Amino acid sequence: MLPGHCKDVAVKVVDFPLRQEEIARRIRGKKAYTRCDHYVLMNGEDLAVVKVTKAEGKELFRPIIAHEVLSLPADTVLVRDPEVDVLNSPAMAKLSLRHPGKTVVVEGQFNHVSFVAPGEVLELEVLDVVPPSPSKLSVLVERALASGMVDLPVVPAYREIDLNELAKGVRTEGVLFPCKASGLKSEKKMFYLDQVPTIDANVTLVGCDLSGRIYRSLYRSEVPRIEMCPQELAPGDGKKRLVKCCKVRNDHQKKGDTAIVPWGATVQEVADAITALFSRPA
Repeated sequence: MLPGHCKDVAVKVVDFPLRQEEIARRIRGKKAYTRCDHYVLMNGEDLAVVKVTKAEGKELFRPIIAHEVLSLPADTVLVRDPEVDVLNSPAMAKLSLRHPGKTVVVEGQFNHVSFVAPGEVLELEVLDVVPPSPSKLSVLVERALASGMVDLPVVPAYREIDLNELAKGVRTEGVLFPCKASGLKSEKKMFYLDQVPTIDANVTLVGCDLSGRIYRSLYRSEVPRIEMCPQELAPGDGKKRLVKCCKVRNDHQKKGDTAIVPWGATVQEVADAITALFSRPA
């Protein structure tokens, strides 16, 4: 879907029509630089992308022994965007989605040029709770993909579980949240488990299994609970999904199509989880 590096892509301005037979005629008998694996041919507004195979050897310029036209002008578009890192697979995949069925030639940061051919985009659903908003996991995913730590054409979609909406299901006098996060709202009396409050009302816990265990340990009683753990609320629909869970202490876990990172995950842990989620078994 992507060249190995923009160093492998040579841009050539030509004056001949970019048709299959003309490209074949013009490339016959030519030599290519040792790093060159692809040509982006430009004739005015027309572009074509060609893959070349060179003869074995150690010379800087070697004979082209085979070529493959990957796209012609009708199937090729040019995007000039100085914000795009052409070496970043997720960024290039995102551009590819905007031009379905087309080969997208990109002139990006530092005027580097590369291309992305139509191919498999890896869709990732990121499921997290809010508030605070934006969700922490969505921010970490964006940072991981922008960093270049994930060398896969991953395009994320973000889905949020609103704790304020969950709290509307509480039927008791009070509501108990796991921690004093900003933005939580309720017309009911609110308590926060991390503050170890004196609870002077019947409450329902909006929390996960661990929060329930903490409550039982502190108060030696049971409490009604509304589930808020993204791992538990994720549908089993076969989508590749990333969630966070406080039971994961470090690194990540993988369960089927779901990767789980710690509640206090780092960018590196998120990047490793995404890569593991899409890795093929050895």
